[in-house]
Amino acid sequence: MYAVLLLVFSNIFMTFAWYGHLKYKEKPLWIVILASWGIAFFEYCLQVPANRIGSNQFTTAQLKIIQEVISLTVFAGFSVMYLHEPLRWNYLVGFGLVLAAVYVVFMF
Repeated sequence: MYAVLLLVFSNIFMTFAWYGHLKYKEKPLWIVILASWGIAFFEYCLQVPANRIGSNQFTTAQLKIIQEVISLTVFAGFSVMYLHEPLRWNYLVGFGLVLAAVYVVFMF
């Protein structure tokens, strides 16, 4: 469970590093690249230990699918709350398909 918590926080940093700058399109690209790299450093400080700890409990494929679900969940919340973009029905269907992948990875 500790690994999953680290993955959640890691993905929050990752989402801000990759997409947070879209709210500041007037800033020069080199500034947002440096800011994104600075944020991504903290993502890696959480992601690497999460994978190391998680590998004691999960297979690599299971860790990856957990990370993808967390990433999509964090991104959905981020895009709605931070970027003020709507969460459309087709995004929810796609998310449902990823959840189906989780079922397949963990149950078979």
